[in-house]
Amino acid sequence: MIGLVRRWVLASALALSLLPTSLAMAEEKLSDLNIDWATYNPVSIVLKDQGLLEKEFAADGTTINWVQSAGSNKALEFLNAGSLDFGSSAGAAALIARINGNPVKAIYVYSQPEWTALVTSKDSSIKSVADLKGKSVAVTRGTDPHIFLVRALADAGLTDKDVRFVLLQHADGRAALIRGDVDAWAGLDPMMASAELQDGARLFYRKAEANTWGVLDVREEFAAQHPEAVARVLKVYEEGRKWALANPDKVAELLSKAARIPLPVAQKQLQERTKLTYNKIGAEQRDSILAAGKALQQAGVIAADVDVTAQVDALIDDTFSRDLTN
Repeated sequence: MIGLVRRWVLASALALSLLPTSLAMAEEKLSDLNIDWATYNPVSIVLKDQGLLEKEFAADGTTINWVQSAGSNKALEFLNAGSLDFGSSAGAAALIARINGNPVKAIYVYSQPEWTALVTSKDSSIKSVADLKGKSVAVTRGTDPHIFLVRALADAGLTDKDVRFVLLQHADGRAALIRGDVDAWAGLDPMMASAELQDGARLFYRKAEANTWGVLDVREEFAAQHPEAVARVLKVYEEGRKWALANPDKVAELLSKAARIPLPVAQKQLQERTKLTYNKIGAEQRDSILAAGKALQQAGVIAADVDVTAQVDALIDDTFSRDLTN
């Protein structure tokens, strides 16, 4: 009898071990989902304000934990530390993080922004990038403004050795410029729009095509373990993005409240420098991010022995967004 029971137990264990992986995963409950919101990602503000993720995962008993990212660098740091499952960043910033060993995947486009330019004070004599030689520039390392600055210097025949980088988070960089502590700032909206409208700051160098896309990143491990949850998050992102397109005035009000900025500043960012008409990540984003990576390699920011093309291919994962419709 004991032998019969033992054989039954072993047979049952074997049968359980042969269950399809997808079924086993479907039975797993996600206790927490950690996701960021950022003032440079207006769709994330819509999701948070309307509780869309909370509604989507309510039946699962999943707790949605919102974390504010002050910049791409912070979002990517949080992802690398495992304190975020999803984070908002610029495409090129995600590439640099991936090259430096941060296992993230870019899976979705939340905006096509012109969110960075080079900014100086209203009374400054700086008129061009060449005028930055010997000057101080506030910048947040590891973000699109940092990458934009490096590329702008290279185009002007300068390097980071020709200027003095003052490493500050974006809001602190804006404050340093207005106080006169630095000569220029690699700006980011909405702080950049605020500096323009409230302080008379000037955008002395703009190049919209050098801005890389706003992408939603996911931890590679999380995507592998919870593909269904990733798909559901993107479904909710689409709901928020489409609502934002249909309600531009309300989105501006939400951004104004979340960023604690005047409504005209939020409107300037959203109406003049932010497009929410994209969702799929694919060839267009790949080309933009690759161009940024190649430029940074030529400037010496990325080591010469790094295969930038392979790293871009490893970063971009279109499997979750390819079936989305506009």
